[in-house]
Amino acid sequence: MKIAVFGLRGIPDVPGGVETHCQGLYPTLVKLGCEVTIFTRSPYIAKEKRVTQWNGVRFIHLWTPKHKSMEAITHSFMSTLMACFGRYDLVHVHAIGPALLIPILKLFGRKVVLTHHGSDYERSKWGWLARTILRAGARVGVKNADGVIAISNGIKDMISQKYSKEAYFIPNGVELPSATIGSEGVKRWGLLPKQYVLTVARFVPEKGLLDLIRAYKRIEKPGFKLVIAGDADHETDYSNEVKRLAEETENVVLTGYLSGETLAKLYANAGLFALCSYYEGLPIALLEALSHGLDVLVSDIPQHKEVHLDSLCYFETGNVDELSEKLVESFSKKSKDESNEYLSMLETVYNWDRIAEKTKSVYEQVLNEPGIT
Repeated sequence: MKIAVFGLRGIPDVPGGVETHCQGLYPTLVKLGCEVTIFTRSPYIAKEKRVTQWNGVRFIHLWTPKHKSMEAITHSFMSTLMACFGRYDLVHVHAIGPALLIPILKLFGRKVVLTHHGSDYERSKWGWLARTILRAGARVGVKNADGVIAISNGIKDMISQKYSKEAYFIPNGVELPSATIGSEGVKRWGLLPKQYVLTVARFVPEKGLLDLIRAYKRIEKPGFKLVIAGDADHETDYSNEVKRLAEETENVVLTGYLSGETLAKLYANAGLFALCSYYEGLPIALLEALSHGLDVLVSDIPQHKEVHLDSLCYFETGNVDELSEKLVESFSKKSKDESNEYLSMLETVYNWDRIAEKTKSVYEQVLNEPGIT
């Protein structure tokens, strides 16, 4: 079957949860016999990397203005037109913003699957107009899609309660490290193996990065560094404040956006992974940390609790004092056991092969049914 995909910036190695999800999913679907074409946003794909194919996945690179308010809707509209007039059996739309255009796809007789990655209107980075559009996108997309995939059980339940529609639960996945990773790659930042706390996040308010830096700043002689891997897609007052506070706080290291082997080395050599989010869909960064066998400390939001960690791994969301105390406690008591207690869960629930098989099953169901389910 021929699948058109939009709602992401692009792959491979483009920062973002949706992008990481698609990078794991679509090459695996290609192995299962699907023909996949992704419409990318050209500003996020370096000219030398604008290939027409990667790991069997085909690309159509569309010009898009790199503007916080305009790029997503412009790209979604152009992608919708391409999908309407192209020879595709099904269109897979990711995220609720682009979902606003699903009725146009339906007018042209397209079968559509929507993956709901989270209620983006809950993210504080958006103004009232953007939130209104995102709410409309969620409502219109869920109501008009032939099949809806939810990446967490929380999202699945919300869709059922709010829109009276049943979604398929198919989570994000993670690729398990294939070999032992050395420590040479972290020395460029002056880091020693197992002597730093790592977080991986975009510089947006819902990630709680200011909480993390302030909590670290309160620790007297911590004995470990704080490493923040990430950056902002578009500079904001918040991202500038994160960078300012990081620069004035001793032993805080900003690496910028990282991916692939470089990021894997940071994970593998960390002493603790922390994620202080106020909101998530289902955090791939947490799954990646667990895949490297790291001890973790995360906020107690429902999306983190869905991963079913030990109770000691959680702190009260937004409580900087507790976070500061638990950073010291968790780092000093980090596991000496080299075995990965979460490996079985990752292999069964968050395995890309299983996720791709379930996704293909949704495609087949949608294509075999006469109308919207």
